Amino acid sequence: MVKVLTNLLTSLCRFFFFNKNNKSADLQLHKTLTHPHIHHHLQTSPPQHHQPVDIFAAAAAMATTAAIRQPIRATAIPKSSLTPKLPRPSSTPTFFTMPTTCSTKCRTQKPLISVSRSHNRIPLAPIHALPTSSPTQTTTFHGLCYVVGDNIDTDQIIPAEYLTLVPSKPDEYKKLGSYALCGLPGSYTTRFVEEKETESKYKIVIGGANFGCGSSREHAPVALGAAGVVAVVAESYARIFFRNSVATGEVYPLESEGRVCEECRTGDVVTVELGESKLINHSTGKEYRLKPIGDAGPVIEAGGIFAYARMTGMIPSRASG
Repeated sequence: MVKVLTNLLTSLCRFFFFNKNNKSADLQLHKTLTHPHIHHHLQTSPPQHHQPVDIFAAAAAMATTAAIRQPIRATAIPKSSLTPKLPRPSSTPTFFTMPTTCSTKCRTQKPLISVSRSHNRIPLAPIHALPTSSPTQTTTFHGLCYVVGDNIDTDQIIPAEYLTLVPSKPDEYKKLGSYALCGLPGSYTTRFVEEKETESKYKIVIGGANFGCGSSREHAPVALGAAGVVAVVAESYARIFFRNSVATGEVYPLESEGRVCEECRTGDVVTVELGESKLINHSTGKEYRLKPIGDAGPVIEAGGIFAYARMTGMIPSRASG
């Protein structure tokens, strides 16, 4: 009976507490089974009160105690698997302000992030009074008109082969004007700029819808301005042409309230009144309403967006720079 219980305890202890291939486990099991308390219960009969002794629980408790008292063996860990820990800051940065409590009334809490006011601020340039959009002294344009139809694109205004000309050079600027509107189809029998000339006798161009469509080249309004054009009156514009006209300050892109291109002819004498927003055809005696140029007027009159910015103090002038 003793041998049977011993073998049973050996199997249970090996299953629950020890590795079968560990020699120290067998040694610890031997010490456990030969313990006086366990050996006493294995060799003698039950106590006088005839209550059976739970030798399995006693052996398990002794084995657990011995396993806890055993020193833990350290296992080497490769250095590549170790992740360095960064030191935690001793205090919260001043530019972070965290709320101390959480409440449903979020609007009453402090912002999670607030910019520190201790940094030096960059001083801003003073804002000068900007000129109003009302026209100034140059309010009237008078001359011959050149009439075109709808969808006049930038390739017709200035072909791509002449984009190598640099408008900032005076000689090339004049040469650029000599090629203005030279890309028009053959149905336009009247040349806008005569041969061997750099400027046109037509000071006002009248067009239809979507004038200046196509590629976004600044050479288009520059070429018209170099040819002597002061204003273009069209039913509508491609936005990029309108913006380039204002940015360069070369021509006034004016919008008509009707199809003026169908009632005017090339060579008619016309007058553009900016103040009254109207076009007068002296050859026919008719007047046409134009849409106000608005805030773009002072920018064009100043000579472009950079000239306007210098005049109003938005950027330093060339003399002060």
